[in-house]
Parts: sequence; structure tokens; C-alpha cells
Amino acid sequence: MKKETRAVHSGTQFDQNIQGTNSPIYTSTAIGYLDSDVTYPRYFNTINQLAVVAKIADLEKAETGMVFSSGMAAITSTLLTFLKAGDHIIFQKGLYGGTFNWCNSELQKFGIEFTIAEGNSSSDFENALQKNTKIIYIETPSNPLLKITDIKAAAKFAQNNNLISVIDNTFASPVNQNPINLGVDLVIHSATKYLGGHSDICAGAIVGSTKLISQIKPTAINFGGSLDAQTCYLLERSIKTLFVRVNQQNKNAQQIAQFLEVHPKINKVFYPGLQSSPGFEIAQKQMNGFGGMLSFELKTGNVIEFQKSLKLIKPAVSLGGVDTIINAPVLTSHRHVPEEENIKEGITDKVLRLSVGIENADDLIEDLRIALENSKA
Repeated sequence: MKKETRAVHSGTQFDQNIQGTNSPIYTSTAIGYLDSDVTYPRYFNTINQLAVVAKIADLEKAETGMVFSSGMAAITSTLLTFLKAGDHIIFQKGLYGGTFNWCNSELQKFGIEFTIAEGNSSSDFENALQKNTKIIYIETPSNPLLKITDIKAAAKFAQNNNLISVIDNTFASPVNQNPINLGVDLVIHSATKYLGGHSDICAGAIVGSTKLISQIKPTAINFGGSLDAQTCYLLERSIKTLFVRVNQQNKNAQQIAQFLEVHPKINKVFYPGLQSSPGFEIAQKQMNGFGGMLSFELKTGNVIEFQKSLKLIKPAVSLGGVDTIINAPVLTSHRHVPEEENIKEGITDKVLRLSVGIENADDLIEDLRIALENSKA
């Protein structure tokens, strides 16, 4: 079956009593064990959890996976499974602010060393490699400047140096990118974003080989970041429309990026679908679509006042929903990142991140056009 069909049907648990087409919501946390293995939500093995896992793993071409209560729960459980005191991890330059903040504030408590590479090329990773390196962690497209990392090259670097490769695939979603096909070991999602897609749930996911996931599970059980049945149901329901939503968001974002690129009050647009983007050629090779996320930098003016002048597009945190939302990374996702690090990365106080929804692109462009005209820039 094609991926659009698998998104609807993979993992569905059928109720033989009423013959419903949706997976039932099994809310019980007290589950019998005499005739089967012990089943419990914190053990990541309830029916609703497994239904979601089967769907995401199928779409990502993975053997299996796990769902969590947040993307950060997925990230931290994964990394602390394979890292111990004295180990070292390489992060690409340009991480989600929450990931950066966790590394900067928590890893040293465990005696784990880390290096943020100078860039996102194989030579940058090579320069960061140490004898005690165990993992390479990448994120492409990156948050919020949509920088592109060559996934196949990063995976080959990991294989050549006996490292585990991990990627945050949130921005791309399984619609636009399948890193396991390119050699990556583990794929992480903040399922709060495109997988959930309606800005109403918080969840995370990790998929990969049965061997690696089975090692993550005991750590995850101890940390307790499991997902309840109701949210699992909502996530599974949402993934059924993933391709419809993301394909429309791809189209809308491309049109908006092209509009902003030539606007006189815009200094720069960050979107891998533009030929002017440094990552355009690599993105063409490894992505099926360029995504619904873009960022842009105002030449002058105040980002807060600009956001207040928008009528249709709403200033809000998070991303990936059906509604178009906007925010300033230095005030939201990257507010805990030191100012000098943000500036070094190019995340200035004039940068705005746009999560494009499924509305009509012309309406969104008109909202941006009027706000730009009314700005004091």
C-alpha cells in the first residue's frame, strides 16, 4: 500500500464487538495479567500505545518504536539510554532550543560530555569526534532557520565511526522525509507538532530497529514519560490525515516564502524550497516536500508590533497545526538559549518563525502584506 493509505489503516485495532473502523479507547490502567504478559501504561505496551507506534513506524520504515508524553521525553529517554558518565555526544549546530537547553543544563550532571559542531557537514562532525563519542544527533530542517543537513552523509559518518545516529525529524514529518531509508538508526518526533497536527495534544515518538528500541524501553519505563490512552487515540486519529494536511502546508509555505523573498521590508527568508537557500540542492535529494515551516527576518521594526498587526495569523507557540501561527524564536523556543549563542546562529530579534497551516495561501499572503505595509519599518 502507498503511504497515504498506510497512514489511515496501519496499526488500527478493531473491536470485534461492534465492528468499528476506529481503534477503541482502552482507558483501564488496571489490566489482567494471568493469561498474558503484564500490561501497564508506563510499560509502553498498552493497546492504544501500540496502535500509534505501528502507524508511525510503518510510515517511517522502522521496525518498531515508542510513544511518549512529549518530544523532550523521547529525546532524553533515548540519549540517556546510550550515554553514561565519561561518554561524549556530537550535536549538529542549530538545535531546537529545548534540546540545547537540556544539553547545556543537564548533561554535565551525568558526567556526559558533548560538542556542538561548528556546522552540519561531515567535516564538522569529524572535527568534533572524540575517542569516547557514542552518538551523533542531527535535526533537519533545523529549528528555526531551516538549515539542511545531509542525512546520508551524517549516517555514513556514524557508521564509519561505530556511532548511533539520531535525528529529530519533527519539521519534515514522515511525509517529507524518511531518514531510516538514508541510513539513520533512530528517528525522533515531537508528535505535538505535525503528527498531532491540531494544536491540541502533547506527545513524542521514537522509532528504529527492534534492537535499539528494546534498549530504550527500560530507561523510558524508569523515567515514566508514557502517554495516556485518550491522547494515543487522538494522535492515531490525527495521523490519518497527515498527508492531506502536510501536502497542503507544503504548497502554502512555498507560495508564502516566494512572496516574502522579494518583499522590500524583508531582509532574508529561510526556507529550503527556495533556490536561494544554501540547502536547496541537498533538500531536493532527501526530501519529498520542503515542509510547512519557514522563517524570515524583518529589515527594521519591532517583531511584537508586527505580530500584533496580523489579523488572520495568530502569535502563538508550537507549530505544525492546521492554523497558521507565528512567533519570535528569541521570545519562545530559544528564550533559554544564551543571547550570544542565538546571535552566533543567526537568530536575531528580527527573526520570526511561521508555521503555515492549511488555509488558503492567498489569504495568508494578504494578511502578511497588510501587516508589512502597516509596519513602521
